[in-house]
Amino acid sequence: MSFSQDVRQALQNTILDKDQSFSCLYGMLLYSRIFTSQRICFQSESGTVATLFPKLMHSVFSFPSEAVILERGRGGLYSLSLQNEQQIAVICNRYHIHLDDRQINLCNIVQNSMPAFFAGVFLTCGSIMDPNKSYHLEFVTPTVTLCNDLCIFLNQLLGIKGHILQRKQAFVLYVKDSEQIEDILTFMGAQQCTLDLMNIKIKKDMRNKANRVRNCDAANIDKVVSAAMRQTEEILWIAEKRGLDTLPPDLKALAELRLENPELSLKELGELLQPPIGRSGVNHRFQKLSLLAKELHFHAGD
Repeated sequence: MSFSQDVRQALQNTILDKDQSFSCLYGMLLYSRIFTSQRICFQSESGTVATLFPKLMHSVFSFPSEAVILERGRGGLYSLSLQNEQQIAVICNRYHIHLDDRQINLCNIVQNSMPAFFAGVFLTCGSIMDPNKSYHLEFVTPTVTLCNDLCIFLNQLLGIKGHILQRKQAFVLYVKDSEQIEDILTFMGAQQCTLDLMNIKIKKDMRNKANRVRNCDAANIDKVVSAAMRQTEEILWIAEKRGLDTLPPDLKALAELRLENPELSLKELGELLQPPIGRSGVNHRFQKLSLLAKELHFHAGD
């Protein structure tokens, strides 16, 4: 089951009384892909929506269950339609819907049932990507007016500024911020889905941090190996051209330690010296050895 389907199932379970049913159905009808005097139609991949829509039509308008024509096409896509002109006229009159200019009418959203209205809109034209892959919630609306209305209400109710784009003949309102998506899900009534999304975020953050630590460790190891190889080459050059016994005791001790322990970091080398010194002290001695190796290269004509 997809995350979108989880949300739809959760939203279905929040429609409990007549006011919620009335507002939810209003959202579903108003944002249907096709709404004319002859036909109301929208499509959904959700069996939850295919079951809920006829029930709401019967609950609110007492239309018989067969009034909603349900067809299932390829890929499991449901097509739900109403093709009785008299019934459509009743719907338009009850919800004050003007076919030539569909827009949200607040008088239809009764008794603080705005969450149920938004649930209905989501059930008809909303979707959310699997948060394991990406954070993206969108409403694919049939007209620019309905898209703008939804955008305004999201901003007024939740302080969310959605983004709008046109996709073929539809207008898409989308949100990509994970916290804003959580706010929308919670507002509509899908609190468990909000918790699921938050848990996914926590796991993703933990994985990302672990990856960053691994990458950082790998980079540090590469730096240690590269530096050790360079130091070893310089010490061998000094040994060949001059001999390590000619070095001051402190540099000779470090040079011999490096040749014996090519894998150790500067800090680890410093701990083996007698007396032990810190990383910066070890680095300072290697700088002296490096300078000496460069002088020997210069005098050798390399």
